[in-house]
Amino acid sequence: MTSPILDYVPPFVAQGFAQASQTRWSWESLWRDCYAYALPVRSDFSGESSGQRRGEQLYDATALDAVDQLASLILGYLTPPLSPWFAITAGTDLSDDEAQKLSGALEKTTRVMQAHFDQSNFLLEAHQCFLDLVVAGTACLILDEERPGEATALRFSALSLQKVYLGEDERGALSKVYRVAELSVPDIARIYGASAASSYLESISPRDSEFKRRIIDVVLPDSERGDFRFLAYDEESGIVVYDGRGRSSPYINFRWMKSPGESYGRSPVMKALPDIKTANTVVELILKNASIAVTGLWQAEDDGVINPATIELVPGAIIPKAIGSKGLTPLEMPARFDVSQLVLDDLRARIRHALLVDRFPVIGSKTSTATEILERSSQMALLLGAMFGRLQVEFLGPLIKRAHTILRRRGAVPDLPLDGRTLAIDYRSPLARAQSGQHVQTMLGWVQSASLLGPDAAALIDAPAVLDYLTRVLGVPSSLVRTPSHFNNSSPTTLKGEN
Repeated sequence: MTSPILDYVPPFVAQGFAQASQTRWSWESLWRDCYAYALPVRSDFSGESSGQRRGEQLYDATALDAVDQLASLILGYLTPPLSPWFAITAGTDLSDDEAQKLSGALEKTTRVMQAHFDQSNFLLEAHQCFLDLVVAGTACLILDEERPGEATALRFSALSLQKVYLGEDERGALSKVYRVAELSVPDIARIYGASAASSYLESISPRDSEFKRRIIDVVLPDSERGDFRFLAYDEESGIVVYDGRGRSSPYINFRWMKSPGESYGRSPVMKALPDIKTANTVVELILKNASIAVTGLWQAEDDGVINPATIELVPGAIIPKAIGSKGLTPLEMPARFDVSQLVLDDLRARIRHALLVDRFPVIGSKTSTATEILERSSQMALLLGAMFGRLQVEFLGPLIKRAHTILRRRGAVPDLPLDGRTLAIDYRSPLARAQSGQHVQTMLGWVQSASLLGPDAAALIDAPAVLDYLTRVLGVPSSLVRTPSHFNNSSPTTLKGEN
């Protein structure tokens, strides 16, 4: 029997995984604190099993509530449920006539892609990723192709940071992924294919096949070829299990903000962590002081009659004492702890401010006007502008391109590349609309000012060009805009009525 021909993992891949492990190790202690105080139900970084009780040392829920609100806010501003938040449009290399001819097909492409997103589990998994984004500053979403015959071609999975090691590529994107998995021999054959992993499976002795193997799943970008290399190997032996290539990576990694020289992102919870810990301690001290205020501190003479171990301070209790002794007497407290409420209010306000919860007025407040609400919404768009720019590059762009690649391979959308030149992405989320709304207001102000200068100035306004600009910026479907051919084909009755 001939021995199988085995391939071993290249040295640069093993070195990259070791470097990524060292980089993540320096962040894990900070992540544990963030999850312990802002998302305590997560057991990935606590070192405890999922069945053990956690969060019993938490006394203040301000951070927990703010994290949930901010994650929901990002979901509503970036990818609103059951609302169009992107569109596929003509790229820069297409002429106006070519773009006009493709407008109907591109609108159908947008509807098809949006329908696949709506029918999948995208909203559920994306919200979990936004929770990780707010707490840890970095999130990972996996987009795989669903089995044929399902209602959608897209399947999403939110991946915990505990299970993945990330690294930056030449452009600073988190495209290098190292994922560790404990797999049995049948699982290896099922995931990577028995034919692809045949040499590796033959190298495993029957005795070792009973134990799970530690498999490192690697995704590395190849800048020269413009694609990705998919590699899986056994960490103990270094034998390659699978080696292949693909157009896009299923891992979509994105960050809240990034400091120079760092790979992982920083979160708003990290910024507010000192206040969160202090507020938790203050509430703990307040509760201890409240328990003392309710039950009190007592002292008793050792007269041989009173047994402190049997005394219960309940209404109607009779406590025996010796004749002539003082019995139980309350101990006066030297001071009160009223100043703690002032400190706590200030801490909670700073936590809400850091997590952007106080940017909107309270719903139902009689002192808030419509103008104030619109102004606060505009300020929120400006505050989230930097974060939106990073999420647009690291999250929305790769997400839509990966989905387009899957649907294009299945034939659900036209076979045209989504590279910005032939086809491009038009972001239409509420946050993108809020930012583009300023350009619309500026343009409408110019039109109004030009109209007030007299007929000569008003004649310089190109009304069709203005309408085309509003159609593109506001995302109005082309089917709702009448073209010149509609007027030429109008019936004489309509034209007569208009005259």
